[in-house]
Amino acid sequence: MSTSEYTKVYSGNFVVVTRLKSELENTGIIPIIKDEGESQRLAGYGSMNQGFQEVFVHNDELDKAVAIVERVKGEMEA
Repeated sequence: MSTSEYTKVYSGNFVVVTRLKSELENTGIIPIIKDEGESQRLAGYGSMNQGFQEVFVHNDELDKAVAIVERVKGEMEA
């Protein structure tokens, strides 16, 4: 079983991910954005997940990142 130093904190559309990325970076957290749809497109395959992305953060920053994700999600839903 493999262990990772990163944990997924959010999955969703490009707009919310862009906002989260900005908020995380403003607090010194550098997220990793995984975009399967873009990877598939660049490889020449069609994608059903266009615009769907995942945000990962280092486990050392997980607690701080989760709080930011929850705050942003709340603001975006309001």
